[in-house]
Amino acid sequence: MERGPSDTEPERCDICEDERQYVPTSGQAWATLAGLEAEGRSVQVSPVVERMWFVGADDVGIGQQAVLVQTADGNLLFDPPGLIDDASVERVRELGGVAAVVASHPHMYGAQSAWSAAFDDAPVWIAETDRQWVGRWVPAMRTWSEPFEVLPGIWLHQVGGHFKGSTVALWSDPPSLGRGVLLAGDAIFPVADGGVTFLRSYPNRIPLSAGVVRRIADHVGGWEYDHLFNNFGAGIGPGADLTVQRSADRYVAWVSGSNDHLT
Repeated sequence: MERGPSDTEPERCDICEDERQYVPTSGQAWATLAGLEAEGRSVQVSPVVERMWFVGADDVGIGQQAVLVQTADGNLLFDPPGLIDDASVERVRELGGVAAVVASHPHMYGAQSAWSAAFDDAPVWIAETDRQWVGRWVPAMRTWSEPFEVLPGIWLHQVGGHFKGSTVALWSDPPSLGRGVLLAGDAIFPVADGGVTFLRSYPNRIPLSAGVVRRIADHVGGWEYDHLFNNFGAGIGPGADLTVQRSADRYVAWVSGSNDHLT
């Protein structure tokens, strides 16, 4: 989580001590953007498909991969990475800059205010229900609760689950990925067999209830999207919308006890 300028390290990291994350046995360790860059850490900007790029630093924080979506009316930076450097800012500027910054949930708040500042204080959209987790509030930040079109063709929805304000972005007009793309963060997470799962905590394997998973599946059930990407560069598709529904059915069957006779 971001912190404001200080001569001393914070005493604790609230989000690390939450049950969804963990503190390693070695204890908490703090870093600065300048210190990470001095260590040689850097941000990579990699093409995925037309008008979509991954932006990330694999060896910083938990290694999330932001998605940069290019639109005619500006670009969305979804799930900003925990690092920013001059080279990545210049590359993103060449791609059209950043018109809006959105984190899917508090684990992805990363260096969001720094990315905003690098692009003329682009608005940073924070789910109102997760506002408490913001470690550094800046004037560019805005809160929201109801679904809205953050940029033409890209809608934000709060589906909950992993966090109450867990956010997904539905991109309805990708030029080369079929009927649509769902940027799902940690709310709907690709797994090894080509399906998806839903968890309160991924490192600690804390499940969600059948009711919550059904609610998430119903929320996205009326949408058409061929591909889904999480916040670590993994994806599923084509046919991702149907895969999500099948995976939700499987999850609900197991956590509700319907399959207990198989165990």
